[in-house]
Amino acid sequence: MDEARIKDGEQTPREDPTGPTAVAAVPGSSIPPEELEQLTADIVGALKTVYDPEIPSDIYELGLIYKIDIADDRAVAIEMTLTTPNCPSAQELPTMVENAAASVPGVGEVKVNIVWDPPWDPSRMSDEARAILNMW
Repeated sequence: MDEARIKDGEQTPREDPTGPTAVAAVPGSSIPPEELEQLTADIVGALKTVYDPEIPSDIYELGLIYKIDIADDRAVAIEMTLTTPNCPSAQELPTMVENAAASVPGVGEVKVNIVWDPPWDPSRMSDEARAILNMW
């Protein structure tokens, strides 16, 4: 399956696996690049509206989104983690992420998968999240 992928914290793939995710297209995608770029930006924008109820920063800037795959049929698969396996919001956050991504016009079916590898740690946060949480 050809797909576009958001991964690893930069507009292009990078070696450092920390930080929030961003865009890297998989060669051969049938989605026109401009459309893929807009769809990706819209999905990321929607994910930035989802907040962990206990942390005053959105889940994207916290680095909880590890990967977003956009298939040619515009189905979206999201890999995310939580700050801890005992997160009190573990039941609601994946549903909130699914609903946010599904609200983007042009997005097909959305599936969210919780992953624990690599484990989340504060080094995955963006500078914006660090500033909000005063974690310098």
